Amino acid sequence: MIEDKVSLSVFTIEVDRKPVIAFSARKYSDAETICADRRIRDKLSSTRSAGKPLCDELATLGVRLSNADEKKLYREQTAARSADAGLPVYLVEIDG
Repeated sequence: MIEDKVSLSVFTIEVDRKPVIAFSARKYSDAETICADRRIRDKLSSTRSAGKPLCDELATLGVRLSNADEKKLYREQTAARSADAGLPVYLVEIDG
């Protein structure tokens, strides 16, 4: 199947225009679906950086292709945890 040969792209979810998470997906439409999933907002709301939640109910979430630095960090982090490849990588320091 041709679909299986499509490589994964790295995307970034921004919260109020601040890059927060990098993850991989096959297509931009897949990345948009992930970003729009309520569970993402819930996870970001319960995750803290510098004592503050990464997201609140009023925050604007967006998705875009990752830049070179974000891709590099994503690939380094996922290579270090090969069993968890495909899981998102935080682009900000996470508490605890």
